[in-house]
Amino acid sequence: CGLEQPQRYCELSGAGTQANLQDLSCHICDHSNPARRFPESALTDLNNSNNVTCWRSAPVPAVTSMNAPPDNVSLTLSLGKKYELTYVSLQLCPKSVKPDSIAIYKSTDYGKTWQPFQFYSSQCRRVYGRPNRATITKHNEHEARCTDSRGQVGEVTGLQGSRIAFSTLEGRPSARDLDSSQVLQDWVTATDVKVVFHRLQMPEPNTLNVLETNGADIKPNGKYSEAASNSVLIQQYGTNVIEPAADGLGIPAAVTISSAGSAVLNGAAGLGQHYAVSDFLVGGRCKCNGHASKCSPDRYGVLACECKHNTTGRDCERCKPFHFDRPWGRATARDANECK
Repeated sequence: CGLEQPQRYCELSGAGTQANLQDLSCHICDHSNPARRFPESALTDLNNSNNVTCWRSAPVPAVTSMNAPPDNVSLTLSLGKKYELTYVSLQLCPKSVKPDSIAIYKSTDYGKTWQPFQFYSSQCRRVYGRPNRATITKHNEHEARCTDSRGQVGEVTGLQGSRIAFSTLEGRPSARDLDSSQVLQDWVTATDVKVVFHRLQMPEPNTLNVLETNGADIKPNGKYSEAASNSVLIQQYGTNVIEPAADGLGIPAAVTISSAGSAVLNGAAGLGQHYAVSDFLVGGRCKCNGHASKCSPDRYGVLACECKHNTTGRDCERCKPFHFDRPWGRATARDANECK
């Protein structure tokens, strides 16, 4: 926000849970002014509840037609090497308008291709084409789930900070024996992580109260009919009707911090709508296949494992020359699988 020129951003300023348009408080962001700057470094600094620092996206333009694309803003974290991830956590800023849907993707080839990691949405089928909280079995441990955002993003109202926390192995049957599951080893491996925000939960008069009271997942077989579903969706999000992307993944073209597309309110109220995040946390370990306990940069500054057990490579993924008397294998708690 305000990277190229001063821009207007708005946030909620009212108290209680019944937020409305009269609760919006607007300010100016300006990257050239330290007091009005909201840089990427605010995503990874020390979290202090008494002095929350926020990264804010550029304001999202208002919807101009029924064919306008969803409002997409993406955050991309490049790790610089393969890691085995254990969690991804996002803390949204207090008083910021919340996204209705969030998609997490990972790449294992340094951003060339992306795979779904996790989805959150109040409309899992409508937005991402996936069932809500699908059961994970040994046959689909490598598939991304969609979780109802009301238990995550929407659990805390827009007047308090909300956090989503995705555990990469939670609910996956082979998680207790990761060393023996090639599927899950591949599942947790990533070189880059991308988080995409879809659809602001901007409050509208006479709409927020109805949706909060009913609290229903709007779907054809649910509490509402298809006609009622569409009418409530359009009422809640203005003219921003979501349709799945052509590739079925909903991945936007942008792979860096960016904003494009549309927002949810009409007229002047649409000005200053944006996404805001106070902390972006990714937990994991350097992928060394069990053959190293440390990663460090080499003389060229490239991060690599300090390999043991006569292994070599950035990830200790092969045996050293002249150490081929037994096949390379990942080290486990039971066997170091040392190359000989």
